[in-house]
Parts: sequence; C-alpha cells; structure tokens
Amino acid sequence: MQKKILTLAIAAAMVAPAAAMAEATLYGKLNMSIDYADVKNARGLSYETVDVNPNSAAPIGFIDGDPVYAPGTAPQDAIVIGPDGKPVVNRGDDFKGWGISADGGYMPGSSRANRIGVKGSEDLGNGLKAIYQVELGLNLSAADDNIPSGNNGISYRNSFVGLAGNWGTFLVGRHDTPLKISTGKLDMFSDTMADYNGTVGFDDLRVDNAIAYISPSFSGFSFAGAIVAPGGATAGFGQNINSDSLAGAYSLAGIYNNGPFYASLAYESLDKDMFMNSSTSVAGSSACIDAMGQPTPSCNYVGDSYDKWRVGLGLLDWNGFTLSGVYEQQDNIPSGQTRTAVNFIDANGNIYVGSADTVEKQSLWQIQAAYAFGNNAVKAMYGSVDRSNAGTFATNLNETVSIKNLKNDLEGDRYTWAIGFDHNFSKRTKAYVLYTAVDDDLNGTPGYEGIEWSGFSAGMIHKF
Repeated sequence: MQKKILTLAIAAAMVAPAAAMAEATLYGKLNMSIDYADVKNARGLSYETVDVNPNSAAPIGFIDGDPVYAPGTAPQDAIVIGPDGKPVVNRGDDFKGWGISADGGYMPGSSRANRIGVKGSEDLGNGLKAIYQVELGLNLSAADDNIPSGNNGISYRNSFVGLAGNWGTFLVGRHDTPLKISTGKLDMFSDTMADYNGTVGFDDLRVDNAIAYISPSFSGFSFAGAIVAPGGATAGFGQNINSDSLAGAYSLAGIYNNGPFYASLAYESLDKDMFMNSSTSVAGSSACIDAMGQPTPSCNYVGDSYDKWRVGLGLLDWNGFTLSGVYEQQDNIPSGQTRTAVNFIDANGNIYVGSADTVEKQSLWQIQAAYAFGNNAVKAMYGSVDRSNAGTFATNLNETVSIKNLKNDLEGDRYTWAIGFDHNFSKRTKAYVLYTAVDDDLNGTPGYEGIEWSGFSAGMIHKF
C-alpha cells in the first residue's frame, strides 16, 4: 500500500497538464552513509533479583505464553541491593559493527531523513495563493531489521494545504513545530550520525493535526506559531476522552535571520492529557493516593504539561566561519512524573517497596563551529545534558555546580562531541566523513541500554 502511495504521488506530478506543472515541483533528498558503531550495553542489562515470596510455586498453566499461578503462589521478585547501597546489575552485551544509514539492529544516531515530495501553489488573485505539499520519508536501509524484506516502509513528513500572501502563511496538516524550526539552521551535522537530536537529545517534533502560522520577515525578524487539535488522540498513549482542546499542544518561536547573524527563542508545551489514555485521565490524581492518604507505589497519571524552551544563536558563514549554540530546558518530562512499584532486598535481607522513577527535568546545550574553504569544510561540535529527579536507579548523576568540579559540571550527566569533513562536488551533491562519541552516566542502568556509544560515518547527500 505504501509503495502505491509513492507511485501515485510521483505519477501525479509527472502526468499533470503543462499549466499545472508550472506550479508544481518534484523534489527530494537522498542521504546514504556507511557507518561503524561501538555501542556499550546494547542488550541484556537487568537487575539481579531473588524470589521473596515463600509460597511461590511453579505455574499451573500458560495463557498466550504467559505463566498462570495459583492464588498467592506467584513469584515476587525483589531487586538485590549491594553493600554499596546500589542495585546489583547483570552486565549487558556490547555491539561493535557496521551498518547503513543508522538502520539495522543496534546502529545508533538519528535517521538520514531521505525524502521525496511534491509541492506547489495556485494564484488566487489579489496577492493570495493556495499552497500544498506532500512529502514522504523513504527508508532505504534495514529499518525493520529484515534485510531481504524490501518492506522498509514509507512515512509522511511535512504534508499540508494552506494559504499564503503578504501577511504570511497559514497551513493545516502535518508539520515541524516552530520550536524545531527555530534552530534547524544551527545544526551543521543535521541528518547524520552526529545529528543533535541523536547525540545531545534535543526534542524536535513533527506533529499531526497542526494549525500553523508563519509570518513574513520584517527586517530579519519573523514569528511562527502552531497549535495541535488532538480530537481525542494522544502522543502514543491511545485515545483520551479528555484530550479535546483546540490547543492540546502549542509551539511558538521568534527568529532573527539577517546576513550572518541568527538568533531564535522558542517555547513549546504539550498538555498532560497527551500522555495518558482515557482510563488514567478520568481516574485523575486521586488514583495515585491510597486509602491512608499515602502515594501508591505505582501510578501512570501525569499531572503537569511537558514544557520546553529553547534559545539559539549563530554567526553563519561569516568569511567562511560558522559558530552556533543551542540551549534547551525540558520540564515535567512525562515519564519522570509516573511511578512503577519495585521490590528491593538489601544486604541485610530487609524487604521494602520503592519506585523506579526516571528523569523529570533536564538542561541541554551544544556549541558547533565550522570553517569552509573552497569546496570543503571542517566542523566540530560539543554538547552536554544535565539531568535531575532521576530517582532510585540513577544515584550517579551530577547535581551540584562548583568551580572545583568544573570538568564534571561541563560534562553534565551526558556529553557528546564530533568532528567532521565535508566536500561539495556541486551545490546539490556532498560527501562527508565524521566521528562522534556519546558518554552517559546512566550507562549500565537497565532501561537505558545503548545510550553510550561512538561511531564513524562516511556518506553522500544528493538533493534534487
């Protein structure tokens, strides 16, 4: 079905009448790379556990492969706490090997964002135009971990209809949020193994159900705003009857782009109901409190909206030099607001119940620099993440800032760097090589497999 969609999209552009072809453009980007990666603890991490239920017995049967136990006889595993006061972890397995374009098994980093699309407009008179775009993402490597399948899939990228004039552009459909747009020009490693989303972890979104406005430029200043009307949909949590707002999410950005100077400020918020299904949302926060008024060990309720704000600064292509910086603050991360009950047993045999909390807040930043000479360019980047409220399983995170610990403070809880070289064969074709590495204090923690890695990538990009 997906192949038929692609065929129809291309055919529509190729067989359209000549008058329409003047207003329609077929475009695309192909980016393929040969990658080598060294991924730490790519699989198999687990906590050492023991059965603390004296009545545990063998299962009496199985349903859909899951064991069924007689009442009161199911094993109750408890995580073993070592003499150092930390959970005992069974070591995972590393991955060292080759892949193509970030796809296939354990290859890290962001996708190469291959795409093909059709866009165009119709003059409606009086300076008004109808605009449209249909853009498809192409997976040209083993995205489904099945190399001979040939069914790697087609996804929708920015696809919309709208109106444009001297007053700006209004569109409805699927589109990048203004926060994502605000710093797109500042990532010189975009769509490569060292892309700032896949290394530092900036949270860029492309959303469905978007209603967006983009202003014209006023002496270099422009504004973009978007809202999302979910209609009961969520951010991957099923349906939610309370996800009914015209602005279930919204994103705002102000941008200054004039000559080599670039600056942006953006804010984005996703309503709490975007991260719960109907049952959890209707039950509310009261379901997280027991009859004694104490917090329950487990709770999927998300109480606050997920908020992000981002600042970007750049000096772009100034006598061959480019320098950029991006800072992002993420507050009330949904997974950090939920709780999962976990049994523990310490070195003295004491059993207690805790919660497997995760990161609720983090600050991310990155700087990049490049110098272009002739058809070539050299570039480098460094980025860091500082987390907080990571709970029981992340006792090794940095929480203090001091001159004495300046190195650790700059590294934060996660740090990454990269170097690269580009060669432009033409305005549309470029070859590149790069090396990048990511170090993370949560490496070795179950649930965070494969977050520490390094890799080499050699690729080629062609735009049409």
